[in-house]
Amino acid sequence: MATCFAPSNHSLGFTELNPNRPSYSLPFNVSLRTTTAVAAASTTLTWRPNHIPKRPVLLFSGGGGIDGGSGRNSGGGGGGGGGEGDEQGFGGNREDAFLAMAEIGRSLESLPKDFAAAIESGRIPGSIVVRYFELEKSPLLRWLLQFGGFKERLLADDLFFAKVFIECGVGMFTKTAAEYEKRRENFFKELEIVFADVVMAIIADFMLVYLPAPTVSLRPPIAVNAGSIAKFFYGCPDNAFQIALAGTSYSFLQRIGAIVRNGTKLFAVGTASSLVGTVVTNTLINARKAVDKSSADELENVPVLATSVGYGIYMAVSSNLRYQLLAGVIEQRILEPLLHQQKLMLSAICFAVRTGNTYLGSLLWVDYARWVGLQKAQELE
Repeated sequence: MATCFAPSNHSLGFTELNPNRPSYSLPFNVSLRTTTAVAAASTTLTWRPNHIPKRPVLLFSGGGGIDGGSGRNSGGGGGGGGGEGDEQGFGGNREDAFLAMAEIGRSLESLPKDFAAAIESGRIPGSIVVRYFELEKSPLLRWLLQFGGFKERLLADDLFFAKVFIECGVGMFTKTAAEYEKRRENFFKELEIVFADVVMAIIADFMLVYLPAPTVSLRPPIAVNAGSIAKFFYGCPDNAFQIALAGTSYSFLQRIGAIVRNGTKLFAVGTASSLVGTVVTNTLINARKAVDKSSADELENVPVLATSVGYGIYMAVSSNLRYQLLAGVIEQRILEPLLHQQKLMLSAICFAVRTGNTYLGSLLWVDYARWVGLQKAQELE
């Protein structure tokens, strides 16, 4: 600002400056230049901003207990997934994300469009950006990052692929062992039923890890004219117990919605996988009857529709709750905070926990199938 005063006989009543008065710094640069025609001199006063420390990166907000979001926003809007007061959190996320990219030397143009849009809108904190760059170093994981579903799950859990391998790798053996434990002497007499159970399990194992896994949502905003139900489920997390990212919170109703939505999906997966398993089993039974006429009276075809629907209900209830608790509570909230610097130990414990959960699921399925009348134990003669 420049203010010029012309010579005048009138005195101007300015407050006398106190040289001992403490100075104040302003959060912006200000240059003040005053000139007078009489003195023909200028004085320049310059304020420089104080150093602003770098914002810390916040991966998970822990307020509000299970919500994990900002305490003042816990409970969020019914369809937005994270209350309307999170602008400050989103702004901090954006700064942290751009800072992380600057440190690595990457730009938004070098990132996938959905990931770049999430960063631009402030939905992704800097720690997730750093994880993305770490995942890119592996050729296999870099290839999986091309697929939206895998990308959202790997960003939330860098051991997600290892957990898929664990679940599918041990599933066949643990389910076979559980079948033997329940059937004992009748194991070979009920071999066709055992085969159907194992086939159903292998088909469903992947989806049991995939669907309830915590995610970092990269979905674009929902359409304004979408229905109320669509908006509600859009705001629900993929795992009912997952920790919300900074600037996001989930209401109790939205977490219940996650259980309902995953239950619906797992019902469809269970019904379809059981349909395949029972059709294959009946084909084998009929082939055995054709070869061995004496076993025609002993072997019975598996009821396709009843078994498929029954297994779908089992997946929607028992498997849905067990795997959501496993991924969202045991792994993300207990094991990962304790062992996040010891990936090998974390992987080993996840292997043990998931193996036990798979074995437990097989035992529960046999009991459930016999309870509802889908399977009957054969007594030794």
